[in-house]
Amino acid sequence: MNHDHAPLQRRVTAALESFLTAQRERLSAIDSALLPVADALTEFVLGGGKRMRPAFAYWGFVGAGGQDTDAVVACLSSLELVQASALIHDDVMDASDTRRGLPAIHRRFADRHAAEGWAGDSEAFGRAAAILLGDLCLAWSDELFDGAGVDTVAVARARPVFDEMRTEVMAGQYLDVLAVATRDTSVERASKIAVYKSAKYTIERPILMGGALAGADDALLKCYSAYGLPLGEAFQLRDDELGVFGDPAVTGKPAGDDLREGKRTYLVAAAMAAGSPAQREVVSTLLGDPDLDDRGVAALREVIVSTGALATVEARISELTAAAHDALDGAPVEPGAHAVLTDLITAATRRAG
Repeated sequence: MNHDHAPLQRRVTAALESFLTAQRERLSAIDSALLPVADALTEFVLGGGKRMRPAFAYWGFVGAGGQDTDAVVACLSSLELVQASALIHDDVMDASDTRRGLPAIHRRFADRHAAEGWAGDSEAFGRAAAILLGDLCLAWSDELFDGAGVDTVAVARARPVFDEMRTEVMAGQYLDVLAVATRDTSVERASKIAVYKSAKYTIERPILMGGALAGADDALLKCYSAYGLPLGEAFQLRDDELGVFGDPAVTGKPAGDDLREGKRTYLVAAAMAAGSPAQREVVSTLLGDPDLDDRGVAALREVIVSTGALATVEARISELTAAAHDALDGAPVEPGAHAVLTDLITAATRRAG
């Protein structure tokens, strides 16, 4: 059974649009030079994304018996501002020039600096602007979370989950950066990064946040964790796979970008664990080469397939999604929410991106 997620997506986008319009006026009142900042963030936040985190949070809320209001949707839309902050900073760290098929924020401001003929280094200006804009999104996530008009007792229940999530994603991001620097290709490290950088942040914490907002009991929250954590890991594994084998028209990033960035993903770790010395040498030599061309990408893909790493990841995704289904089937969730949360298992792990 397939449910239409578009109405909720539209409501999340409308809540963000209203919030960002008010913030634009606020920045404009400080100085008109901040209007390009407001415009860039508005276009970035509203211009793409599947609104997956607010969806898990919303259906976690409804599943726990919460009563739908526009204020609740706006409160949970704060997750999109956390996501925007993470993506903006991620692109700086990875030196990625594109995001969702458009110039990354740091690239946009570097290009503006160059076009205007301003003093100093354009690339440094772009990075500085992106760091500040990412920080601004994170600060704004708090404002929207607290100021959407939801009952303060309910907000206080959900606040620890919101805070924990943001700490975890930054911890996961650092471990990801560290693994690239130390050339750590262990499966254990790759799994931990997947859990903290993505699994908890994308699904487990949002659904727990929605549950807490609705006053869910410990038994339901435990079911939500048992559903969200494996599904979040499956989502990250699929995302890593798309980063190597995905269609740029779907992913919005050049083919093989994760390989050029040297990402120590579970996919790469599985290839290193199963590979021959010659295959491991190919990975060690090519992974993380910023000038990696199509031939190099093809060589790395060949190793990932021939070592069985791709099949290993596919099997792991199947195992994790089965665990999510099992957890949901045993959960005391409102029937309508149960059906949508079942659909979201497919939406989070589909091959199309």
